[in-house]
Amino acid sequence: MTVAATLSIYVARQFTSAVLVMVAALTGLVSLFDFIELLRRSATKPEATFGLVTEIAALRLPWIAMEILPFAVLLGGIVAFWRLTRSSELIVARAAGVSAWEFLAAPLLCTLLLGAFATGAVSPLSSVMLARAEMLDNAYLRTGGGPLALSGGQLWLRQSDHGLDPQGVAIIHAHGVRLRGNTVTADEASVFRLGPDDKLLERIEARQLRLVRGAWILEDARAITPDHLPGSPETMDLTTDLTSARVQESFASPDTLSFWALPGFISLLERSGFSAIRHRLHFQALLALPLLAGTMALVAAGFSMRPARRGGVTQMIGSGVAAGFALFVVSKVAEQFGDSGALPAVLAAWAPAAAGLMLALALLLHLEDG
Repeated sequence: MTVAATLSIYVARQFTSAVLVMVAALTGLVSLFDFIELLRRSATKPEATFGLVTEIAALRLPWIAMEILPFAVLLGGIVAFWRLTRSSELIVARAAGVSAWEFLAAPLLCTLLLGAFATGAVSPLSSVMLARAEMLDNAYLRTGGGPLALSGGQLWLRQSDHGLDPQGVAIIHAHGVRLRGNTVTADEASVFRLGPDDKLLERIEARQLRLVRGAWILEDARAITPDHLPGSPETMDLTTDLTSARVQESFASPDTLSFWALPGFISLLERSGFSAIRHRLHFQALLALPLLAGTMALVAAGFSMRPARRGGVTQMIGSGVAAGFALFVVSKVAEQFGDSGALPAVLAAWAPAAAGLMLALALLLHLEDG
């Protein structure tokens, strides 16, 4: 094993240990404030016990760890590289002819693997636990009626109409929608059935709408067709591939869906007429997480490998923290723009990480080659 390989493994071990410790420390700190906020909200809820609040806070731990991972990589990397520089280990290695690119390759690879592990393995666990936490939160701590209240209790969706030509569609508009357990009901509903050429074929007005397995049940429904009088009230059904769980998930946070389930769910949302912007953005952000974590590692290296004899170490490390924090904030702001539709999801998720990577590489090139 060459000296460069041995040094890379040693640096990678020091770097990974510091990052994992920082992830645990920051997750614990953020979770503490989250727990205090949950306790404050539960003060006016007699049914919200201390055990329930503790359970909700514990279920949110993996999601919090995913959120702070890039910043934890930055702080952990700064601590690790600063220790190695202060003890002159990196200085001696570079004086012996080992390039910074050689001993940074292993830590960078570890960061990419950590980001990929978080996306592929931690994300599914986090989504399941966060979904459970939000369900308990909505049931015991919130009074707003759940996520559907944000849309005023109305539901608009567009789906393939299996009763017509395969290219036909049905547009459903329902009022007074309620999500209770595995049941979706509505007080009033209108269904517009369109042909392949988007020509209106039939309009159905129903007093009540229910979603059962494989179909929408329209009760006291009247069918209205062009040039014909309304028919008598009757019970009708409309075939669908939606389920009550899918309808509820469409209103829930994308964080409650597994990374592996997102592509299929996005396709289903778009076929059903729901907006998939939030879910598509979340999927792209998860894909970009390894790149963002790797960028943070290079930023940490660029701002913390300066020899202490040159002075200004504190200012240098402070600048690194500020630069990494600015990149972290910019990525979150870009996500908000993407969530609003102002930016394409791919651009909003990948552009901050790619721009930060270019800046970090430029800084390391300046540090290594002058």
